[in-house]
Amino acid sequence: MGVEIKLNDQHFPISPVFVDFLYRTITGKPFTGDWHDQLSEKLSSSHVDIAKSAAEHAGEVLASPDGQRYIGRAYALFVSLMTGDIAPLRDIQFRFHFVNVIGIPRNGGSYLTKEIYSALGHDPASTPGVVAHDGFPDASPFQLGARRNSWMTSLQTMAEYLTMVEIFFGQEKPRFGKIVVPKKLTKGSYAGGFFHQILGEAVEHVLTVRHPVACCISTYEKSGGWPEDGRFRVRSNIEEWMRRDLAYLGHQDSSLGAQDYFDVYLRYWEHYHYFIATTGLSAARNIEVVPYGAETMQRQAQRYHNRFESGRQAGEFHVFDKRDRHPEWFAKAEPAVRRVAELWKSVGLAFPLEAVMEAW
Repeated sequence: MGVEIKLNDQHFPISPVFVDFLYRTITGKPFTGDWHDQLSEKLSSSHVDIAKSAAEHAGEVLASPDGQRYIGRAYALFVSLMTGDIAPLRDIQFRFHFVNVIGIPRNGGSYLTKEIYSALGHDPASTPGVVAHDGFPDASPFQLGARRNSWMTSLQTMAEYLTMVEIFFGQEKPRFGKIVVPKKLTKGSYAGGFFHQILGEAVEHVLTVRHPVACCISTYEKSGGWPEDGRFRVRSNIEEWMRRDLAYLGHQDSSLGAQDYFDVYLRYWEHYHYFIATTGLSAARNIEVVPYGAETMQRQAQRYHNRFESGRQAGEFHVFDKRDRHPEWFAKAEPAVRRVAELWKSVGLAFPLEAVMEAW
């Protein structure tokens, strides 16, 4: 007895960011964006622009022979991931060396990613955010809803991402035998084994860590400022990720809005770092943990410039001392930080407790 299952692009439509990427690739239009801007505190609306561009130019992409070929490649990789056809993935792993910068938002990852691109000779300002920055491929705590299975979303967006890697980096000069592909992979914490096994045993992970008080301050500044009533609300992508992660853990949306902003943030921070330790990232052979700070970040960035022989000095990493704000938060945060340090230790990850407790 044989069973035939038919799926098509109506079940798994192309991602808007992939359509926009292909449109710019096919037409030669430049990639723009400010993903690399460490100091910007404005809310990003790039997803709105990308969705609009994809809707306007999807027909042009689909009518192009190159567009059809790239889309076919993405769907072929998607099927390989669904069925466990390893050969196409092995070819990608042998050709590319992935360097993933993983950490909770507002943790210094954008700076390090920008510096790796600069060290490799790329202009970060003209490097597509979908290739370099977080958000894509998509991974999250499991969600099942109307026409959405988050595991399948992870598989499809990974297939599209690998296709974009082949397109964008395909003509790059290999370094030590492979083409280096840097990525700020914030969502890597949610599916460590997934990224580790698909991107290859040689994948390189850089874990950035920052004190939750400093992270929270930076998060609410990025999200529109401190809420007047001090309660949690969703205004930005980061705050939506906070809501989503806590919903996965059983917290009701209706209750979150009545809670203290930092209490909600601290639970998000703690469990994000639990995911790092428990979803398979620790199986990687090559992991570096970098605590947040001007000296540690610039030193790490300079290593990439030296390693890839850029002949340049790493750019300045800007740090602002905000430790006099919300002093009452530190007592709340310390037990959570220490729990994370113990869990990391149990899986062989060295949590930089002393440096993190400096709370830069």
